Amino acid sequence: MREPILEMKGITKTFGSVTANENVDLTLYPGEIHALLGENGAGKSTLMNVLNGIYRPNSGEILHKGKKVTIRSPKHAVDMGIGMVHQHFRLIPTLTAAENVFLYMPKCNLVLKKKEMEEQIRKWSEEFHLEVEPSALIWQLSVGEQQRVEIVKLLSRGAEILILDEPSAVLTAQEAKEMFRVLRSMADSGKSVVVISHKMNEVMEFADRITVLKGGKVEDTMVAADATVERLTRAVVGERELKPHKNEGGSRQENVVLDVKDLSVKNDRELMAVKNLSIQIHAGEIFGIAGVAGNGQKELAEAIAGLRKAETGAIVLNGEDVTGQNAKARIKKRIGFIPEDRLSMGLVPGMTMEENRILKEFDTDRFSKHHILKRKVIKETVQDEISRYEIKTAGEKSPVSLMSGGNQQKLLVAREIGGDPTLLIAVYPSRGLDIGAAEAIHEILLEQCKKGVAVLLVSEELDELFQMADRIGVLCSGELMATLEKKEADYDTIGRLMSGERYEK
Repeated sequence: MREPILEMKGITKTFGSVTANENVDLTLYPGEIHALLGENGAGKSTLMNVLNGIYRPNSGEILHKGKKVTIRSPKHAVDMGIGMVHQHFRLIPTLTAAENVFLYMPKCNLVLKKKEMEEQIRKWSEEFHLEVEPSALIWQLSVGEQQRVEIVKLLSRGAEILILDEPSAVLTAQEAKEMFRVLRSMADSGKSVVVISHKMNEVMEFADRITVLKGGKVEDTMVAADATVERLTRAVVGERELKPHKNEGGSRQENVVLDVKDLSVKNDRELMAVKNLSIQIHAGEIFGIAGVAGNGQKELAEAIAGLRKAETGAIVLNGEDVTGQNAKARIKKRIGFIPEDRLSMGLVPGMTMEENRILKEFDTDRFSKHHILKRKVIKETVQDEISRYEIKTAGEKSPVSLMSGGNQQKLLVAREIGGDPTLLIAVYPSRGLDIGAAEAIHEILLEQCKKGVAVLLVSEELDELFQMADRIGVLCSGELMATLEKKEADYDTIGRLMSGERYEK
């Protein structure tokens, strides 16, 4: 019988009056991939943060190779061979990918030899099949590219226990399969891999064992071969029925809300990221953008929102050329923007729900009078949205950083919807969300569509695009390869377009 490499017994972790984990048992074995499932706020990340030394449990014990241990810090965890790739990355934005990786190494010279470092990163990137540009500054990279740096950073240390929080959330299906192939080879070499995921089909295919957390407790543990979607769904969401929301079409109107003409936009490295792109989005339509991360999606969305300058071309909103207008002016023109990174760009982590809710409207008549905030109106608005969107909080006066990812996303979406947009830009809106939270976001987007809002939906999940979009445009290297009606599109065609093939009817 195999001996476990690590055992967590009776782990309980509380934050004030909130219990994140309650009497949780988890056993990890070498040579396996162990998936951790559960709704946002179920306690998955908290449990792994206990294992990674970020939190100390209130009660319970951890046994590492049969010996009771107290994991004092993330550095102590790394020294023990435990490494974690967090959903929100631990990278220094102003340093390059190579510098971030080498700063994590146990021996880092006072004088860094950049060429040697970059060459070593390229070798590791090839070895792990994770494409990373060593000389690129972290802030210049997309979320997907930053995640690859984090994975390379840990793999280069050869951790015995590797924890990944939503590792495939920013990857295409092909990239995710390749990543799990790498994780499988690590497991086969004797390492233990823990994957936090919301993708049931994914974990059933790639995991060896699955543990489901619900309300901070272990709801079910099973061998992946015994898992079914029905069993996992019941364990994750309980007895409540989940009905996937689907765009049935029929709400697209004649009037064009957004008309983008021959748009070219540079990325943060001053390279052309969007090249002569033209699209039109009608009122009541969801226009999907498909593509591998780093192919211009971020730059396109930010240019339309007014956060990035257009090099050439025009952006026309409801018949008005807004190309030269800044983000504040476009907010007043009722453009809503849900960015890809909810914490670093969408919300201010240290602020409360109320403070985050009014960030875009604090100086409007709705929330202030004579430069004095209408506290009662703000409180009532937030309470209404908490109820309407079923947002779970860590306390009204607590920073939003203490909320789960799904509830942060609901808050962000509620704020953008609350501005009564005519155009809503949603970039990876369901990334890292459990099945229940993702369906809640989909329902909100479809409601906006039926109200006549034009929705630009950027997603790497083809299932999401086929479920939600009326039309799908495919980006590759900043070029619009084709725009397809949903009935014309299929997975193979979209996949080939994403890889750079030209479309032929």
